[in-house]
Amino acid sequence: MTDVVIVDAVRTPIGRRGGSLSQADSKDLLGRVFSAVLERSQLTGEEIGHVVAGCVSQVGMQSSNIARNAWLAAGLPIATPAATVTIQCGSSQEAGLFGHALVASGLADPVVIGGVENMSAIPMTSPVPADGSRGHPRGGSYAERWEVTSQFEAADRIAERWGISREELDAFGLSSQTRATEAWQGGRFDGQVVPVDYTLREGDDVDQGRLERDEGLRASTLEKLANLRVNQPDRDPASRHTAATSSQISDGAAALLLASRDRARELGLVPRARIVDSLLVGSDPVLMLTGPIDATRSILARNELEITDIDVVEINEAFGSVVLAWCREFDVDPADVNVNGGAIAMGHPMGATGAVLLTKALNELERTGGRYGLVTMCCGGGLGTATLIERIADDERDAA
Repeated sequence: MTDVVIVDAVRTPIGRRGGSLSQADSKDLLGRVFSAVLERSQLTGEEIGHVVAGCVSQVGMQSSNIARNAWLAAGLPIATPAATVTIQCGSSQEAGLFGHALVASGLADPVVIGGVENMSAIPMTSPVPADGSRGHPRGGSYAERWEVTSQFEAADRIAERWGISREELDAFGLSSQTRATEAWQGGRFDGQVVPVDYTLREGDDVDQGRLERDEGLRASTLEKLANLRVNQPDRDPASRHTAATSSQISDGAAALLLASRDRARELGLVPRARIVDSLLVGSDPVLMLTGPIDATRSILARNELEITDIDVVEINEAFGSVVLAWCREFDVDPADVNVNGGAIAMGHPMGATGAVLLTKALNELERTGGRYGLVTMCCGGGLGTATLIERIADDERDAA
């Protein structure tokens, strides 16, 4: 199969709920990273064979194939086809899987993949009418076969099953904030984030500016976290997760440029990493969020690797228990996972997060000189994503 390489990867800063990007048009956020990844590679867009982007709540400005609409809104070539996909939280990582497959099969080369979500403007529940007039996505015969749980319930059940205490969760949540703050202070996100100009209107007041850094980071202490209200106060046994150990509602976008080695060479592009493998697996739909465990086992096995071969791990911090259960299963120190912070600190713009994590993993591999990076996510309904990338060494890049 044709080698597929990552040429470049960019993301917007992640805006907090109700923050600087809350009134941004999702098309413009996605178009911003589409344009940026092309400009950085000195491409016009005419060269691109296909665009695939993830978006979860496909309502309003995020409906009607936002990948195509964002591409056109950015003034990019009309002949380029674009498609939007969703598997809930892992949507843009699934877009990456589709892009990987398109290039590897020779159907399209190069390909731009990415994702977007403005959760401030379009809340998670937007696609499901509250009055039930359009039915329930997991009602009817589904509910006859499977217990219908929420992600909050699933997160706490995982904490119970793997023996993860409230205190462990709080410590992990604080570490996510600390790591993300230190990463920004240390310049670790330099070169991967493209600033976004914003306009906020409230009545006659207009606030304009430029967002250049992730907006959700906040300082705290274990003492303060211990006093926070749990997500499900009436649950028995008691809920263990709080807002400080759950991913933030956020706004943002990310994009990557993928190509075959030969096509990259023809276009004068220097590859940064190779996509070794991509997959999506099904997992327990009641626990719902254990997919990263199954996906990791599968991708390691079929590439004859051990967890000790992986140098950089990015697991979406949907909830603290998702990451800590994964660490227990693979006997990995939580300090070695999400070393630059995760969604608890930075936010989780659902349709964009997979591409954000791929961008972070690529840059961290280059910063540390590691070889393999793993990105894995849980998805609502019981799915797990995994992408395995291999950094291309400097001498090989120079030869290209």
